[in-house]
Amino acid sequence: MTDIRGINELVKRESAFVDALRREVGKRVVGQTYMVERMLIGLLTGGHVLLEGVPGLAKTLTVNALAQAIHLDFRRIQFTPDLLPADLIGTMIYNQRDHAFEVRRGPVFTNIVLADEINRAPAKVQSALLESMQELQVTIGDQSYPLPRPFLVLATQNPIEQEGTYPLPEAQVDRFMLMVKVGYPTRDEERRIMDLMSAQEPATISPVIDGAGLQAARAVVDQIYMENSVKDYIVDIVVATRDPKAAGVARLADYIEYGASPRASIFLNRAARAHAFLDGRGYVMPEDVKAVAPDVLRHRIIPSFEAEADERTSESLLQELLDHIDVP
Repeated sequence: MTDIRGINELVKRESAFVDALRREVGKRVVGQTYMVERMLIGLLTGGHVLLEGVPGLAKTLTVNALAQAIHLDFRRIQFTPDLLPADLIGTMIYNQRDHAFEVRRGPVFTNIVLADEINRAPAKVQSALLESMQELQVTIGDQSYPLPRPFLVLATQNPIEQEGTYPLPEAQVDRFMLMVKVGYPTRDEERRIMDLMSAQEPATISPVIDGAGLQAARAVVDQIYMENSVKDYIVDIVVATRDPKAAGVARLADYIEYGASPRASIFLNRAARAHAFLDGRGYVMPEDVKAVAPDVLRHRIIPSFEAEADERTSESLLQELLDHIDVP
């Protein structure tokens, strides 16, 4: 029998760093609590996060602040149209002194990678991240090299409607556990942003957790209890994206070209557990699943031409499915 009370106590103890982490990030970033929480879910599960929003919404600033609040190695890579895969993962160079080739490792060899404006680089550079994100290793020449643990990619991108961007291919987008839409701040938040940015010296951020502490928190997230009915609810949601008619939403059958893969079920499971952890609970509720479902699934549902003609987005289609599926 699962000791839910014991898990609850374990979660409360191991999640004590979360509030301190949020306070440290808040020294540099006003608002954007939703984005910060989603990045914490990525950290707690090892799931990569894609942040999408127009320029100037503090995406890069937030990632920088979060990295400073965690005692881990951090690299920022600015993606540009002239970037080459070797600039990312590294390459073989000839050492004239030793008359031999040696490996020069690229900036991807770190714990947290900020792939800034990832859709500014061409497809060959974007695809260079695929192996590192999925296999946690990089191949240079004929040798594979493991990446440091933990390893996490936090990427930002401008909406694909902006000029000078290269839309990420489906295989690349699917590697991201979460795709977060970053919105504008409120009026009050914008007023506070003005005051904060007018300060001569930015506030100092102190690390509140290291790699070992983060790994311990991840181990607790894996122990969080989930009822079979909630697991079935996750599967019902994902299967409904592939076959809306069988799920009782036949009107959406012509609107969804492709649904989510089994990777979506795995990520929904992990993200819901991390969401419960951030709430200080040792068990998952259906509300946790519904809270993370848009970010896990919005980039895994491909609308059809009919949907685009009727101005239906993947978010609106998903919301209709969530409203229809019975909640346990």
